[in-house]
Amino acid sequence: MDTENLQIQIKTFFGLEQILAEEIKKLGGRKVEVKNRAVNCEGDLGFLYKINYSLRTALKILIPVFEFKAFNQHQFYNKLSQFAWEQFLDVDQTFAIDATVNSETFKHSQFVTLKMKDAIVDYFQDKFKKRPNIETKNPEIKFHLHIDRELVTISMDSSGDPLFKRGYRKEQGQAPINEVLASGMLQLAGWDGKGNFLDPMCGSGTLLIEAAMIAMDLPAQIFRRRFAFQNWNNYDAELFSKIKEFRINRVKEFNGKIVGYDIDARMLNAARINIEAAEMEDVIEVKKQNFFDSKKELFPLLMVFNPPYDERISINDDDFYKKIGDTFKTHYPNTLAWLISSDLEAVKKIGLRPSRKIKLFNGKLETRFLQYEMYEGTKKVHKIEG
Repeated sequence: MDTENLQIQIKTFFGLEQILAEEIKKLGGRKVEVKNRAVNCEGDLGFLYKINYSLRTALKILIPVFEFKAFNQHQFYNKLSQFAWEQFLDVDQTFAIDATVNSETFKHSQFVTLKMKDAIVDYFQDKFKKRPNIETKNPEIKFHLHIDRELVTISMDSSGDPLFKRGYRKEQGQAPINEVLASGMLQLAGWDGKGNFLDPMCGSGTLLIEAAMIAMDLPAQIFRRRFAFQNWNNYDAELFSKIKEFRINRVKEFNGKIVGYDIDARMLNAARINIEAAEMEDVIEVKKQNFFDSKKELFPLLMVFNPPYDERISINDDDFYKKIGDTFKTHYPNTLAWLISSDLEAVKKIGLRPSRKIKLFNGKLETRFLQYEMYEGTKKVHKIEG
């Protein structure tokens, strides 16, 4: 593996590719190229450690190590059984395989995963008379198998557990938002830690914690115990330690306020537990408050939230969204507010025209991330007609 010029593929959610590309550039990525749900770049081993530790909108970080074409399962197996696997996997290590398949020839990801596993095990058995073990739960080495028609790409997964698993989520509500999606939403909304932030329906607190991490420039994985690259044979512990120290020395003080409201006492309790796990009790305030009875208390203010919607939590949609619009108009003048929703009919009841609409996915749900600008006086926001 050429550790000076690694070809790196970084996976993300649909709609967050540009945000991720900006993050990569800021951290020093070379040849940054935006793809569908991914960004490709180049960097050295230290850069690979740094992006795993720091990127907020990355789901996993892959290093392609072997590419070939296969037109049937025999070719697939033969190519894999001739690859020098000991470069990347020790016979005493455990391994697992993730697969993504888009092919008429290879239709079932489970089948090709088993074939690849057989090829690896047979290779070691022939060469060393010993075989590495499969471990699906917590493998030391993780391979990613990607098949697009006939093109097969084998990558090393440098992250291990998906990077949305930040390590601070101890409790979750009925429909928590993914940490990577939450951070992407905040960055799309322009949150940079200047001013104040409100999540008026905060649930278990993910948006609040991600907002605080951005405001303080805390590395996204500051609470993570382990990355897959730490099990690689070229792992440089001293280099990783220096990178962590450098990143932590960049952490800054935040002087604004980050506030969360919710009407559900159980949700607030979950939020407090997560905030404590993230060591943010001094930075984030949560309180029992019905948003519809609230008034603007923080100036300037950015509001971002994930209101409940029917697929996830049962509410009376029309009335609920109408109340959101009424609260915006009467109690939050001169405020920028963003919300995410999959109920594109119900959001019309807000009665304000969104100034921006961004298509995102919350799990499998197609949503829109909507921006509303509330003005006082002459610049009244246009009502939606009809």
